[in-house]
Amino acid sequence: MKFYVGTDHAGLDLKNYVVTLLQEKGHDVVDMGPFNKERVDYPDYAVAVSQNVREHTGSQGILICGSGIGMSMAANRFKGIRAALCHDAYTAQMARQHNDANILCFGERVVGQGVTESIIDAWIAANFEGGRHSGRIAKIEAIEG
Repeated sequence: MKFYVGTDHAGLDLKNYVVTLLQEKGHDVVDMGPFNKERVDYPDYAVAVSQNVREHTGSQGILICGSGIGMSMAANRFKGIRAALCHDAYTAQMARQHNDANILCFGERVVGQGVTESIIDAWIAANFEGGRHSGRIAKIEAIEG
């Protein structure tokens, strides 16, 4: 699986852990940065990851900030992006199975490395169930606001 991973300064340590974890699990990972703890704006990284996920069919994204909230809000501004803020393995599994989420968001100040690994494992193991959920995803995609 191909992953685009980005963060802001508040999630740098967890991003570095996630990149290494995904590579060790045999996934293709593109680290979108940043690469140091200088203050940056999370929307810039949400844009970079979201654009790549949208352009590369079948790829997934991971966005990390302090809480995960800002990243998920910014990513969901893109048509075709369904970013899910997940705090545990169950929410990650449901985001994939029921919502066909393509970007996983979480916060370094909220989850630790052990929980992060369980979230990622659940995300990777789950697949969109389709069926009754497909019509709901179509309704989300049709919203123009």
